[in-house]
Amino acid sequence: MSKDAFKRSAAPGGVHHQLAAMAGDWEGRFRLWFEPGPPAEDSVQRGRIRLVGGGRFLLHEYEGRCGGEPVEGVALWAYHLDNQAFECAWGESFGTGTSIMFSTGPVNDGRFAALGSYRDSAGGGERWGWRTEVSQPDAQHLDIRMFNIAPAGQEALAVEVNYRRVSAPERKD
Repeated sequence: MSKDAFKRSAAPGGVHHQLAAMAGDWEGRFRLWFEPGPPAEDSVQRGRIRLVGGGRFLLHEYEGRCGGEPVEGVALWAYHLDNQAFECAWGESFGTGTSIMFSTGPVNDGRFAALGSYRDSAGGGERWGWRTEVSQPDAQHLDIRMFNIAPAGQEALAVEVNYRRVSAPERKD
């Protein structure tokens, strides 16, 4: 990646510029499904997203509750200019156990979208897919959706976070 390529991507209309718009403090609704129907959990989640690495990456740190227990998580989001793909490293105290899930995906309608996988230790050790989509319909809202993908290919919504902006980062112009 050249410095010029990153500079173009960080300028208005570029992918890194779009990602930078997600920086700030957020609060919203967290919902979790283990099966179709009503969510198993519906609670508040708070998150902070900040630029790191000179604006090359977004660090999303969040906390909430699930089943009455505290949950903390972190995701590092990136757009890899050379591969023209989104990348994510995600771990949390509830969903990933002691592992870090790595995901990648192409640009799709301007949304951050990445696909990873995990081994289902309770169900015989088969690999399941996990797709994450992040979209920002406007400056005050951010939506995160995560989909579970069974080994046979069936996909189901597993997590949805609908954030509203609490504050934006201070600009360093």
